Amino acid sequence: MLDFIIAYRPLLDVFLLHTGYALAQYLVLRSGSFSIANAGLTAIGAYLSASLTVKFGLPPLVAVLLGTLVSMLVAMLLAWPLARLRGVYQAIATLAFVQVVLSLNIYAERLTGGAMGLSGIPKVVSTPILLVSAAIAVYLVGSLNRSRFGRAFDAIRQDEAVAVSLGVAISRYQLLAFAMSGALAGYFGALEAFHSYALEPNQFGFPFLVAVLSYVVLGGRHSVWGPVVGTAVLVALPEVSRPLAEYRMLVYGLLLILVINFMPRGIVDTWLHLRLSRRRGSVDQDRRAA
Repeated sequence: MLDFIIAYRPLLDVFLLHTGYALAQYLVLRSGSFSIANAGLTAIGAYLSASLTVKFGLPPLVAVLLGTLVSMLVAMLLAWPLARLRGVYQAIATLAFVQVVLSLNIYAERLTGGAMGLSGIPKVVSTPILLVSAAIAVYLVGSLNRSRFGRAFDAIRQDEAVAVSLGVAISRYQLLAFAMSGALAGYFGALEAFHSYALEPNQFGFPFLVAVLSYVVLGGRHSVWGPVVGTAVLVALPEVSRPLAEYRMLVYGLLLILVINFMPRGIVDTWLHLRLSRRRGSVDQDRRAA
């Protein structure tokens, strides 16, 4: 058993890190915003915290906190102009933001190491730290879903006009969602920096963006367990499909197509919907029998 855990420990670490990224993406989607800026916010948290330690000698804990704070502030600033956009225009604007951050990581050589990346980062983040961080993130997001903030997010996502008529301040709640999403993205980006020894700009580029968005789409956008399950499936998929290494991307795309067509709610949300439907059906049968 111990040998099995040691053998798959790197895969577990990737799963825990990407669970944090998926939850960050989940928060903005749940609030009714189609933002894909989390790749840029993650890069800010990772590069800033690593640079503060490598270039300026700050302790890793302080660097992680500063990276998280700055990512949250940038997300809040980004939420202000995005409040005036909707749908695909939000996606285009946030994609442009990601490209700007990627360009800065390449050309700000003194801070980021440029195209060669940033190396010599001390590895102070271990699997237990990642496990505790992911568990706390799941708990906090789950608690948010059960609060009035979660209900306000649901109202905004379903119909903004109805949400306004109910007294929901859309811009305020979306600002909160962006702030929490930015903090999570920056925090887990900083954890990855202090877990992997080195960073390189393309690490948080378009493939990363697509992967994180896929976690939420595959797992589901309503339950907090949707992003967790989606992350687990897609992180484990390369290991499971190792015999089909040449067709790995084909398997990846085929899985997403099947889920989108036959389970458009996502794996977890579809299962919860079926369970609720069966429960209602059994209650109706009992009433008829009575």
